[in-house]
Amino acid sequence: MRNWDRLVDEYLGQCQARGLAPETLANLRRELDRLGCWLKNRRPRPELEAVGAELLIAYLRIRGAYKAKATLAGSMSVLRGWGAFLVQRGIWAESPLRWMQGPKLRADARVPRRLSSAVLKDLWEHAAKGRQKYHRYLWLAALSLLYGTGLRRGELARLNVADWSSQEGTLRIDGQKTGRQRQVAVPALTARCLETYLTHRQNHLEALGRSASSEAALLVNKDGARLSGFALSRGLRRLGRQAGVEKLTLHQFRHSCASDLLEQGTHLPEVQRLLGHQCVATTVRYLQIADPQRHAAVKLHPINSILAAQGAAAEALSMGGRA
Repeated sequence: MRNWDRLVDEYLGQCQARGLAPETLANLRRELDRLGCWLKNRRPRPELEAVGAELLIAYLRIRGAYKAKATLAGSMSVLRGWGAFLVQRGIWAESPLRWMQGPKLRADARVPRRLSSAVLKDLWEHAAKGRQKYHRYLWLAALSLLYGTGLRRGELARLNVADWSSQEGTLRIDGQKTGRQRQVAVPALTARCLETYLTHRQNHLEALGRSASSEAALLVNKDGARLSGFALSRGLRRLGRQAGVEKLTLHQFRHSCASDLLEQGTHLPEVQRLLGHQCVATTVRYLQIADPQRHAAVKLHPINSILAAQGAAAEALSMGGRA
């Protein structure tokens, strides 16, 4: 166990070279540090080469106690990657984690929280009433992008000005999370908000004594630097409190975008491509809260015609009784 920290640093270096986000790397380190502390506190302390399935099962049993299935599944995913690295380094002959089955997760088990049209309207109105002129256009553009395209927080924070094509009305989204870059069409209102914001962004940077081309980031803060994901979440929560919305998150806009598109009759593969889901099963869960085809099918049920006939007969009888 003496080389544990050095091996963790080497493994995270490989993950960073693969392009994993800083938040993902921090999560990997936390999970591996948790496992490392647990192993180091065992008596007698085991050698890393001698760690086998029995010890790992004992750790996972403790790690998953009183936790959601998704938490345990995430821990096992991290440890599988770590086990593959140790096999690659020749420390383990084979990874016992490779054959361990995690808890079965259903993609539709957790229904995403959805923002109503009234809440979205309130957020837009409070963003337009901001005290600072530049921040008004900044947050109107951010809200439009979040709801109009269903971007993840990291995807929004990493956007550059060069990713926006005003002629084609498309936005290029990096593939840092999914491994595949994608082009998404931007709604007309979102495009207008974005074009208006870019004008004020240029004026804002010039007022700071900088040229518009000196910063590649699309969304910039008051100092002219890239707006981080943490700053986006913090600013959105503050905007939510002003609008009377508690526990507002950026991901709720993604859920609302997908659900509302499906409710309006957009085909599932189109929503999948917009959100950048690699597996359509991830998109299917939104059908629990927005499924126009299901509602249309129910309207064709024979019970509707039966009840309509009975209603007509009852009405005829009542008319006869009054006569």
